[in-house]
Amino acid sequence: MTLLDNGETRATVRNDTDAVERALARIRSRDAIVAVLGLGYVGLPLARAFAENGFRVLGLDVDDERVALLNQGGSPIGDVSAESIAGFLAPASTLKTETNERADAYGRAIGSLVFSDRMNLLARADAAIICVPTPLGKTRDPDLTYVISATETVARFLHRGMLVVLESTTYPGTTEEIMLPRLLSAVSTVYSNGHASSWTPLAPGEDFFLAFSPERIDPGRTDYTVRTTPKVVGGVTAACGEVAAALYGCAVEQIVRVSQPIAAEMVKLLENTFRMANIGLVNELAVMCDRLGIDVWEIIDAAATKPYGFMPFYPGPGLGGHCIPVDPHYLEWKMRSIGYNARFIRLASEMNQSMPEYVFDKIAHALNDECKSIRGAHVLVIGVAYKANVGDVRESPALELIEMLLDRGASTTYHDALVPALVVAGREMKSVDIDAEALEASDCVVVLTAHSDIDLAALVRHGMLVVDTRNALAAIPPGRARVVKL
Repeated sequence: MTLLDNGETRATVRNDTDAVERALARIRSRDAIVAVLGLGYVGLPLARAFAENGFRVLGLDVDDERVALLNQGGSPIGDVSAESIAGFLAPASTLKTETNERADAYGRAIGSLVFSDRMNLLARADAAIICVPTPLGKTRDPDLTYVISATETVARFLHRGMLVVLESTTYPGTTEEIMLPRLLSAVSTVYSNGHASSWTPLAPGEDFFLAFSPERIDPGRTDYTVRTTPKVVGGVTAACGEVAAALYGCAVEQIVRVSQPIAAEMVKLLENTFRMANIGLVNELAVMCDRLGIDVWEIIDAAATKPYGFMPFYPGPGLGGHCIPVDPHYLEWKMRSIGYNARFIRLASEMNQSMPEYVFDKIAHALNDECKSIRGAHVLVIGVAYKANVGDVRESPALELIEMLLDRGASTTYHDALVPALVVAGREMKSVDIDAEALEASDCVVVLTAHSDIDLAALVRHGMLVVDTRNALAAIPPGRARVVKL
């Protein structure tokens, strides 16, 4: 008998070692079916990686249009080409329980990808990996709506031997405080020969396995892939960690085991808080250098020649993307809930959030030097994505800056081939072409994101005034335009 937290008891007939070994055996033989919940910038590359390594993969998403696009041979993610998944597309019948016997000419197992919005297919899965969004609410508090919904969905089909992993970035304690109770209280349904049977509850490390493994996807990056980026894994129990590490070890070259899920959750937050705090520092350095009349880019480049004890970070118009502007606030919120003030996070966040307004002031002063005002000026913004060579505008500082320009009366347009359309504060905008005529007609050109396809030399040749927030024009020979750096 096993004593539960509420004082009740339940009969247990299980062998822990056997349960772990059965799970490991299915993983090693590639018989395990892997379900990935959420087919965004994290889930889709992960699903492809497991298929590439011989697993039958079930890609689940509540967005039926996304699922339809994938099943039609398209891809909603820039980093995952349609061609790279086309060879793995398969019908749901490939999820049958027999051994996966597909192989290439060299005898290596070939996996399959099944995309669906039918969550009941989880009943066939041996592993469920949750890769759903974790945004901030309006008050910058964690919004775990998607994590909770995905966990409750998995709980409906939780069965003995199943591995559940959360990859979504969140605050320390989420796996055990939010997910585990919902899985423990679930009535689990198992399908066998078309018949369903149920029991409740199950136990982690005995009946099922639960772990946290933070995503480390960097959109637009090609030098590090799912396979070559080390994977941190923390299980609720040692057995949970062992099974999760075994699964990821089939698709990732290096697995880094940590003691528990809260440690793995904290690893992710440290990574992005480190970046956010250092970017905040260098953004303030840019402001200080401006006041002192010196070039911040020259200072950073010279400091970077030190072979130890220094890592260069670069200023910009503000933070954007899915991680750095968001993740540290999960940690700040958690610490605030236990009475601790995360001072560095708050200070760095305030500095980074102030940068769009600082850039606006730069533009206003630069125009003033040309005897022009913001109101009525034609401002052309170059690049609105949050980073170079991606089409992602999540949390992009360009949105706030464009809104300020429009509100202050500037006639504002933008160019970004990767973001053909944009909505700013309810206003619909479309990317414009940049040619000599467009540049010459602009009172100010503002470089916010320097995509590699942009003819930067043309900005200097044909523009009158360029505000460069990325030092993108550093190597461009002087031309007609007056260039003002951040």
